[in-house]
Amino acid sequence: MTSFGGPVAHLGYFRREFVDRRRWLDDVAYTDLLALCQFLPGPASSQVGFSIGLMRAGWLGGLAAWCGFTLPSVLLMVAFATAAHSLGSRMGVGLVHGLKLTAVAIVAQAVWEMGRRLCPDRTRAAIALGAVALLSLLATVYAQLIVIALGAVIGISVCRGDVSQRRPAPFDPIVAAAPVSRSASIAALVLFCLLLFGVPVAAGLTHASHFHGLDESLQLFDAFYRSGALVFGGGHVVLPLLQHQSAIVDAVSPNAFLSGYGAAQAVPGPLFSFAAFLGWTMTAAPYGLAGAALATAAIFLPGLLLVVAALPHWQSLRARPSTAALFAGVNAAVVGLLATALYSPVWTSAVHAPIDFAIAAIGFGMLVRWNTPPLAVVAFCAMAGVAQFALR
Repeated sequence: MTSFGGPVAHLGYFRREFVDRRRWLDDVAYTDLLALCQFLPGPASSQVGFSIGLMRAGWLGGLAAWCGFTLPSVLLMVAFATAAHSLGSRMGVGLVHGLKLTAVAIVAQAVWEMGRRLCPDRTRAAIALGAVALLSLLATVYAQLIVIALGAVIGISVCRGDVSQRRPAPFDPIVAAAPVSRSASIAALVLFCLLLFGVPVAAGLTHASHFHGLDESLQLFDAFYRSGALVFGGGHVVLPLLQHQSAIVDAVSPNAFLSGYGAAQAVPGPLFSFAAFLGWTMTAAPYGLAGAALATAAIFLPGLLLVVAALPHWQSLRARPSTAALFAGVNAAVVGLLATALYSPVWTSAVHAPIDFAIAAIGFGMLVRWNTPPLAVVAFCAMAGVAQFALR
């Protein structure tokens, strides 16, 4: 309920609470756990929180930790979704417009920070720029998958010399503390793959059999699960992944999509709670509470399954140069993916006049140069949007 500020801030809160104050794990175990979760696709802060609960109190502990960290933001996003339909007044329209300008500033900051961190050399910068060029040319719904796959291939081929390797510790404190057997690890990986590749097939079969209620539920689950499974480099990458899912595009208006993303910056906890807003807002069944619950579970599930799958094998995985090179290429491609989303739909849907550009630019400067908390930037952009429409 208090973890404002995004994933980096979340991880700082976790360290103060569970390492310094409660002493549930030491610095070595926490650092190793953090390295694992940043290495894997998915929301790193949620994966770290789930893993701490898993290490402390077994499987039910992991579930309890995930619920405790996720539910506050999910409930706040559902509350915003229920109130969104009443924002038809001039003030409400201005508020929605301000939240869309918040999204411009936030995504621009994410591109800036991820570009500095994930593209520190010419090779990875070239991969990111190539991803932007390719995404502007490809019209297929599989464009993002193609770009990520090409990033992986190029990374293995050319990034090995650019990635410094961390020497493995003599023993792995995560494996020693986490109650995950190798059979449970394999089962989690198999389930991850079955859901990733099997749900679209099941949705197609149910559609052909005219089970439309089940078909729509499976399509919704697949859209959010696939997006959660492909988030590399940071939670903001979920924006372009969700925006290209036809099941979401057909059921959520562009204005609602971007205003919900802007509102997600103002709540504590993980950015993935944006899925609850989308699930509630969708015009196609399931929607409301059922849609919010299904979307939330689907977008978080792949990241949690991957953590369980990787825990017993982390020591050997991190020792392989090819693994680090692969993810270096993928992360560079993801920077291009997010940069493309910054232009469309974020910029094209929000910036229509010089005053819009000015508001977004000030918000970006507040984030990058003054390290202003995102909540304050949301408040500034929202008030500026309301004032802009009130003066018309």
